[in-house]
Amino acid sequence: MTISKVRVLMTAYLAAFTIVSAVVFVGCTTAETEVVEVIKEVVVEKEVVKEVEVPGATVVKEVVKEVEVPGATVIQEVVKEVEIPVTQVVDLDPGKLVIYSGRKESLIGNIVTQFEEVTGVEVEVKWGKTFPMATMIIEEGANSPADVYIAQDPGGLGFLSNAGRLHTLDSDITDRVVDWAKPDDNSWIGLSGRSRVLVHTDGMADLPATLKDLTDPKWKGKLGWAPTNSSFQTMITGMRQMWGEAETRQWLEDMLLNEPIIYPKNTPQVAAAAAEEISIGLVNHYYLHRFMAEEGTTFNARNLYMSNGGPGSLIMVAGAGIVDTATNVDNAEKFLKFMTSNVAQQYFAGQIYEYPVVPAENGVKTHYLIPDLTTLNTPDLSMSDLADLEGTAAIFKELGMLD
Repeated sequence: MTISKVRVLMTAYLAAFTIVSAVVFVGCTTAETEVVEVIKEVVVEKEVVKEVEVPGATVVKEVVKEVEVPGATVIQEVVKEVEIPVTQVVDLDPGKLVIYSGRKESLIGNIVTQFEEVTGVEVEVKWGKTFPMATMIIEEGANSPADVYIAQDPGGLGFLSNAGRLHTLDSDITDRVVDWAKPDDNSWIGLSGRSRVLVHTDGMADLPATLKDLTDPKWKGKLGWAPTNSSFQTMITGMRQMWGEAETRQWLEDMLLNEPIIYPKNTPQVAAAAAEEISIGLVNHYYLHRFMAEEGTTFNARNLYMSNGGPGSLIMVAGAGIVDTATNVDNAEKFLKFMTSNVAQQYFAGQIYEYPVVPAENGVKTHYLIPDLTTLNTPDLSMSDLADLEGTAAIFKELGMLD
């Protein structure tokens, strides 16, 4: 009996090889039977699909195809995988993006920079306040260079939407966000959520149960507020929806009788409560936690979440939309998708202490220092209910709260 070995080599540009031993019995004209042992190298073709949703996240899909050796009977199979370098084609000119932001650079500058680094898009940001930025876009008209408008609250976004200055967003953008964080017309999306709270000096007893309790004369000279702050204006806009114009105006007049100390924004109110310059300030929840992150839990202020479901329990969203005259729409859409990715949402939750606006099943965790959103008794107000900042500003001017 004669035994011979045959090696069959089959190649492909993607390589992972399966070595197979096989035995083939071949009939002969003599009484002897020739046994041929075939060592078959089978090409395993691997298709690699790279899908980058957020930085560092890669989904790999393998499709295996085998090339058979005719006439071979397979008796053993061993798989060997070989690493293959992957060449990624990158757009050499990813273009630009112009953002008008009503949120501060100290809050979102880092995540905007991360988008720029990941995509290569050249980002130019004009920083300012929510309503002035919206007004600037209106005044610039068709010549506005803005591609994306970011607002601290729904009011500025509603203002631009009502003026017809925002694109209707595609469902592959809006579907990423939970219903409470976007309007029905899909003209913008929320990027993060903030709760209204009363920040107070730590250790205080006999705290108010509702905003109406703040009109008690015992709080005279002990309160702080920021009439120029768009979040405060949004809360009053929600109050007008819930209480009506007359009751809201009366509350404001009664508050003025208590001579609240006027601050330009939320941060100094939190500092003033800790320093016992005021007893209570009307702010968003996350400012306290930024102080505590720097100064520790001995920081002398705490948040009171109102439990009565009134305007003082309002959950507001910071959001963004694409301006109707945008010249870099593709990059604007990339930006909104990035800002609702798990990486960006975890940044808002973990670094800024805000609420994520993506579904819970995405796995983004709310910071352990703030209460779960499901435990808060929030008012039933839509995003469109919070859009009329102009009406609120007009009341403030009539009462001497704004110039």
